[in-house]
Amino acid sequence: MGSGIVSYGVYVPRYRIYPKDIGRIWGQDGAAMGKALNINAKSVPAPDEDAATIAVMAARRTLLRVDVDPQEIGAIFVGSESHPYAVKPTASIVSEAIGAAPHLTAADLEFACKAGTVGMQACLGLINSSNKNIPIDYALAIGSDTSQGAPGNALEYSASAGGVAFLLGHEKVIADIELTMSYTTDTPDFWRREGMKYPSHGERFTGKPAYFKHIQETAEKMMRSMGTGPQDYEYAVFHQPNGKFPITIGKKLGFKMEQIETGLITPYIGNTYSASMMIGLANILDKAKPGDRILAVSYGSGAGSDGFHIVVKDEIERFARERSPLVMEEISHGIPIDYSIYVKFRDKIKMEGE
Repeated sequence: MGSGIVSYGVYVPRYRIYPKDIGRIWGQDGAAMGKALNINAKSVPAPDEDAATIAVMAARRTLLRVDVDPQEIGAIFVGSESHPYAVKPTASIVSEAIGAAPHLTAADLEFACKAGTVGMQACLGLINSSNKNIPIDYALAIGSDTSQGAPGNALEYSASAGGVAFLLGHEKVIADIELTMSYTTDTPDFWRREGMKYPSHGERFTGKPAYFKHIQETAEKMMRSMGTGPQDYEYAVFHQPNGKFPITIGKKLGFKMEQIETGLITPYIGNTYSASMMIGLANILDKAKPGDRILAVSYGSGAGSDGFHIVVKDEIERFARERSPLVMEEISHGIPIDYSIYVKFRDKIKMEGE
């Protein structure tokens, strides 16, 4: 019996700020920066939104699409690099909010922008366990972030907010995950120490050997293992720190733009970090047909990639997508704000003594 994706749901905050409005404050050509990054706008969380509230919304929307009792969920993993508490799990908040039974395993995960896909792998491991003493029928993997960028820093043009949840299981699977594998090294391209509000960037490592090497190694090994090539996939989706990198790596691997563009979401809402590749995958599933093959590869600074070979099943034709917003519906109704409101919402100004 196969295992894979049973349902999914996405939540993206409504507010948007545009590159030109960021650049205007700092004496930079924001429009040119946005063009260089292939980012037209980025999502901004409201003052009462954080990675936990976003994760809850994504999880609820996931469950709206299927007739699965939350009490049947045996594991919840929330991947983020902006958990609202340093010591208190986000996963337990999600569990309570969706009405899951307390007899489940729950944990928060961190690995920069691939923490959500680590959760998918953990869910698959529990679901597929041959140990009958671990009776988990469904597990929930969530990527949720309200990412940080220092004022005036290049990251401020891309760091955004959003969340996505994937319900995994054996029954009524809409997309089989036939293979997953990872590639990990100690490459310090991006980090944030305890107590630091904003991250630091190892500029020269960001593309090579960080992002491009890890995704390429993962994707090529997966295709070798499956006996496939780029021509065998209808879709390919990669982590999206900006709107430029995933196009570059996709073409380097031999994929065509028409295979890449459906999963490319960052130009509309910026880099949602742990949710980035997963929201792209959700947009693909919004449009996919039975038999479609998908190559999906995440990336997290530090550094590592998780890859997935996915085959869409007949069940997707009975899947109730219409019960919660499709990805493009979710991201197309943004409310513009100026930089002063953005600074207020993101709590970038501190009073003396704070």
